[in-house]
Amino acid sequence: MSEPKAIATTIESVVPGVWRWTVQDDRIGYESDAHAVASHDRIVLIDPLRVETGVLERLGPVEAICLTAACHQRAAWYYRRHFGVKVYAPEGTRPMDEEPDVRYRADDVLPGDLRPIHTPGPEAAHYAFLLSRPPGVLFCPDLLSHGAGEDLAFVPAGYHEAPELTRQSVRQLLNLDFAVLCFDHGVPILDNPKTALRTLLAADDGDPAKPFEG
Repeated sequence: MSEPKAIATTIESVVPGVWRWTVQDDRIGYESDAHAVASHDRIVLIDPLRVETGVLERLGPVEAICLTAACHQRAAWYYRRHFGVKVYAPEGTRPMDEEPDVRYRADDVLPGDLRPIHTPGPEAAHYAFLLSRPPGVLFCPDLLSHGAGEDLAFVPAGYHEAPELTRQSVRQLLNLDFAVLCFDHGVPILDNPKTALRTLLAADDGDPAKPFEG
């Protein structure tokens, strides 16, 4: 099953033009998060989870759905049928529940002006999305988690195909220009996210099989 059973009832603003909603994910026993970004007078859904329809529609018409990886199909196919929009997914994924409308590669420009950044580790075809317009927002899928009241951590290695590549992908994020870091599993970091990344990397003991517990 590609999506959790829970349906979110509220959506919150992260920064102007970026929204987040969250559910307790029965598949993993942890929080899962989805996002939307403004695209002119429409919105683009990122790794969407179900949310009450009226709540989502208040954000505006949906333009497209963008997936960071096959592991985050979630409610994409439901919303493709509901809104009649295209689903964008990485080139080279493992088989998905349905076939995406568009396949993208690193540095393509996706709807909402999202730029895909190749971040292998969880899967080979795994991407972060960079929204360059101010303040600069990076959407980080399964590399990291940041539960409420918790330190930033690597997603446990058991969920990753190549945990050693995950560390390299996280280091690569420091080269990007962003001031807000959003997660598919946790609350955003709006204050000095690169400091949090450096702290995590400095504390890592180098064992990819052991998630950071800071």
